[in-house]
Amino acid sequence: MKTAHDFVTAAKARIQEISPDEAEQAIRDADVLLDVRETDEYTAGHIPGAIHVSRGLLEFKMSSTPELTSRDLRIVLYCKTGGRAALAACTLHDMGYLQIASIAGGFDGWLAAGKPVAKPALPSFD
Repeated sequence: MKTAHDFVTAAKARIQEISPDEAEQAIRDADVLLDVRETDEYTAGHIPGAIHVSRGLLEFKMSSTPELTSRDLRIVLYCKTGGRAALAACTLHDMGYLQIASIAGGFDGWLAAGKPVAKPALPSFD
């Protein structure tokens, strides 16, 4: 029986992973940066400019959002550590998207590299 680790290992063999340092330029060149984590993870902090699309809704959002349907979009994606993003990258490839890169180490790798993080602004009660 295959485990989640088996699926992630197989997915990582099929996709392009880029380091957090490489990701900075890739994000600038990308048409879209996707955060495939869950909503609470995204709202706690995310890479600036990221659009939130939970992995569980990825196929539905990509198919039903006109701005995301072009198969020529340059897409960079990430999750917490890279597993969900690898699986999502495979799904996007299977859907016909041609230019997909996943950030190695995910958001945790981004943080460890000292890269910027966007967090929701708290209201001021002054």
